[in-house]
Amino acid sequence: MATAVELLPREYGYVVLVLVLYTFLNFWMAGKVGKARKMYKVPYPTLYASESDNKDAKVFNCVQRGHQNSLELMPLFFVLLLLGGLKHPCISAGLGLLYTVTRYFYFKGYSTGDPQNRLSVGKYGFLALLGHIVCTISFGVTLLLRG
Repeated sequence: MATAVELLPREYGYVVLVLVLYTFLNFWMAGKVGKARKMYKVPYPTLYASESDNKDAKVFNCVQRGHQNSLELMPLFFVLLLLGGLKHPCISAGLGLLYTVTRYFYFKGYSTGDPQNRLSVGKYGFLALLGHIVCTISFGVTLLLRG
């Protein structure tokens, strides 16, 4: 009897490594939010700074929002990456790498305090998600049509 690992395509390892890479990106973003909390004096459990109480609220909130948005999309990204990668591991890994890179630039741009800066490179992350959706649909259709 074959183990689960033996049933997966060899290239699925790329998918797994991209998932781990994104996890490290997430840890890095969380660290940046922690540093911003200290720098702009926004204590836990406050999620966002109030502009009436903190002159640096907008900058802190942009750092926080850049990470929060990445957290909100992470479950969708992970599921699409892992499922679409079962049929299209190299394409999914490539799209996942593209998504991870665009998320880095999304966060860096947002962290400047000008929300528009998140879109220079960050906007292309949605193309990667669209590609993941196509790979996952292809995987689902293949399952349904197999004899």
